[in-house]
Amino acid sequence: MADLQTGFFNPMTNLTYKPIEEQLAYLKKGAHEIIREEDLRAKLEKSRKTGKPLRAKLGVDPTAPDIHLGHTVVIRKLKHFQDMGHIAVFLIGDFTAMVGDPTGQSETRPPLSREQVRANAKTYLQQVFKILDPAKTEIRYNSEWLDKLTSYDIIKLAAKYRVARMLEREDFHNRLVNQQAISVHEFLYPLLVAYDSVVLEADVELGATEQKFNLLMGREIQREYGQESQVCMTMPILVGLDGSRKMSKSLGNYVGITEPAQEMFGKMMSIPDELMWSYYELVTDRTEKEIAQLKNGVAAGKLHPMDAKMKLAEEVVSVFQGVEAGRKAAENFQRVFRDRQAPTEAPEFKIPAGEPRRISALLVDSGTVPSRSEAERLIKQGGIELIGDALAMNVQRSIALIKGETHLLRVGKKKFLRIIVE
Repeated sequence: MADLQTGFFNPMTNLTYKPIEEQLAYLKKGAHEIIREEDLRAKLEKSRKTGKPLRAKLGVDPTAPDIHLGHTVVIRKLKHFQDMGHIAVFLIGDFTAMVGDPTGQSETRPPLSREQVRANAKTYLQQVFKILDPAKTEIRYNSEWLDKLTSYDIIKLAAKYRVARMLEREDFHNRLVNQQAISVHEFLYPLLVAYDSVVLEADVELGATEQKFNLLMGREIQREYGQESQVCMTMPILVGLDGSRKMSKSLGNYVGITEPAQEMFGKMMSIPDELMWSYYELVTDRTEKEIAQLKNGVAAGKLHPMDAKMKLAEEVVSVFQGVEAGRKAAENFQRVFRDRQAPTEAPEFKIPAGEPRRISALLVDSGTVPSRSEAERLIKQGGIELIGDALAMNVQRSIALIKGETHLLRVGKKKFLRIIVE
C-alpha cells in the first residue's frame, strides 16, 4: 500500500490512486456536466478506500469508418479515467448501430448491415488506440448480450420505462410536433444502451452533451435492475474549423486524425484565434493553469496568437502522428507560411522536357486542380504563385520545360506542387 499522502496503490492496474481532490480536478477538466458530482466524489472515495477501480464506460456506434478530432474529446476523457487507475471500458455498439441512434435525427435513419458495422469497428479500434492504452482498455461489443435477449427479455426491459418520458426527449418531441415519422424500434435504442450499463456494471458513463438523455436513462435502468446508478459525464461538442458549427465530415470543417501531419497542422492553424482555447482544453493534456498562462500571455502581447496556435497544432499532430511528425510539420509551416520560403517537401509532378506548357494545363495534368477553368479562376484571383519568379501571373503564363529544371508552384494558401522536368 502506498503512502496516504501520495495515494493508494492499485495492484489491478499497477497505478497509485491520487488524492480525491487531485483526481476530481483532472477528471473534471473540460467536462460540460457531471450528474451528480457528489456521486462521483463518493465513488472515488470508495474506490480509493477499497482499492477497487471504477468502471468508466464509453459506448460508440461505428456508423462511419473514420474518427475526427471532434470524436476524440470524449475518448480523451475516458483516457483520463484510465490515467487515474480506473478501468476504461470501450464499448463497440455493433448491435445498436444496426438499430440506429435517433439522437439529433429529424427522421428515421436507415439501419446499417452487420458487415458495414464490423468493417467500421475494425478501423475505429485502430484509431482509438492512438489515445487509449490497449493494454489497459476493456473492449466489449454489445452484441455479446443483446443478440441473446429473448422477446420476453425485451418486453421486460421495455416495461421499465414510460412512453410519456420517452416523448420528453427533444428529438422525439420535435418530430411528433412536426408530424414526422417515429419508428417503434427507435424507442428501443435508448433502452438497449441503458441495458449495456447494467451488463457492464458501469460506475461512470461518458458521452457528448447530445447524449445526455441516453446516459440518464442508464442511471434509471440500473436502479430498476437493483444496481447503484452510474454517474453521467457529458463533454462539450467541439466546434469545427469554421468557428461556428459542430465539427463534421459532412460540413467539411473537420480534422481527421489519420490525415497527413502537414495537412492536420495546416487545418489546425486555420481555426479562429478565439477558438483555440477550447481546443487547448478539450484536445490536449494542458492543465487549466497552463492554458490560462498561455491565454494571459496572448492578452498581454507577450505571446503572438500564431505562436500559441502553432504550439496547439504541434501538440495535436504529435499525439496522432508522433512527436517527430509534429515537429517537422511545425518547422514546415514556419518555413513556408511565416518565412515565405519553399517547403522541404511537396507533391511532385514529373514531366518530359519539351515545348513550354501553360501553368493552368500543368495544374490540371498533375491532378492538383480538377479543370482548366478552375485553374484559370485561381490564377485570376491571385491564388497561384510561381516561387522565385517576380513576373506577374496571368492565365497565359507558361513554364519552359528544360530537362533537369525544377519549378515550385504555390496553389492557394496551403498546397504546393513541385514540377520536375526529366
